[in-house]
Amino acid sequence: MSKYQPQIAFYTYNLHGGGAERIYVNLMQDFVKRGINVDLVLNSVSGPYLSQVPPEVRITDLKAKLPFKNGILPLIRYLRKERPSVLMATVHPHVEVALLAKLLAFTSTRVFVREDNTLSLHSAKATDKLRWIPYFSKFLYPLVADGIVAISQGVAQDVMQITGLDQQRVSVIYNPAITSSIWEKSQEPLNHPWFQPGEPPIVLGVGRLKLQKDFPTLIKAFALVKQVHRCRLVILGQGDEADKLKNLITELGLEDDVAMLGFAENPYAYMAKASVFVLSSAWEGFGNVVVEALAVGTPVVSTNCQSGPGEILDYGKYGHLVPVGNYKEMAVAISSVLSGDFKTVDADWLQKFTIETVAQQYLDVLGIGAVEN
Repeated sequence: MSKYQPQIAFYTYNLHGGGAERIYVNLMQDFVKRGINVDLVLNSVSGPYLSQVPPEVRITDLKAKLPFKNGILPLIRYLRKERPSVLMATVHPHVEVALLAKLLAFTSTRVFVREDNTLSLHSAKATDKLRWIPYFSKFLYPLVADGIVAISQGVAQDVMQITGLDQQRVSVIYNPAITSSIWEKSQEPLNHPWFQPGEPPIVLGVGRLKLQKDFPTLIKAFALVKQVHRCRLVILGQGDEADKLKNLITELGLEDDVAMLGFAENPYAYMAKASVFVLSSAWEGFGNVVVEALAVGTPVVSTNCQSGPGEILDYGKYGHLVPVGNYKEMAVAISSVLSGDFKTVDADWLQKFTIETVAQQYLDVLGIGAVEN
């Protein structure tokens, strides 16, 4: 065991552009400020968010390309050597790797799972090994996990239904999507010509280009909106659905009105300058981007998918909710916002999504005492 003992270790695959990875970074930044010893354990030390990891965080590279085949033994060795008080795992199948490593390491480290998606829906849509995750969860969560942190009430209900765990083992903590840097970054200038003064309003979508995010519905809705309003659509994100989306854009004759700009390290500048933010997801665990758009003052249209957006928007009080996959109703909602019919959000409501509030909730659940600097 080394002289330096981490109080909490965050474990996942890498820090490539997803919401879960961004939340890890936000929590690490806050914990370090509180004087907590933090480790970051990755299968691969890579990803654009690495630059945002505080220098005080010690990074361990497991060098494990395949989570189950290569990752379990290195993680066991890490747990036996470093013995962190808590290991927090997120994103499947890395959650299962963490639980198996804990089971085989015979250490006192407590393992908490951060459940970041509606597991029953996510696994049902999967075409790979993730289809089997609910069965692993049903076995491993009750046996090994010291606690589950669900990122919305809907996710919590889903986890309890799958695993049979009671409410005492499952805590709901919303994502710390709002940090002080959001407002600073939202004011940064954009060089893209569409975001200059006098240009048509922007409809914005942000997320990985995956089946879950259902960007085809957003593109079809925009095609209808374009018939009524002079506007443009910008999509930020990367993923394996990119070619299909480009083909759809061409098919609808929208090449001059839709820009797919790839991953943006600072999406907040785009959000702040957009006229409406749209989440078109078929399912979610939470919906960080919905909170972030609200935080910078941009009106939101979202599908009322399981789980998260409805909770964030207080079931329609703070934004427009439309049925999943219904591009016609989405178009109506977008048009309403562009016509001036949008809803403002109370500052007190957003407080529950701030890093300060959420970080303290994590420390309480994990049983970690902070040392204020």
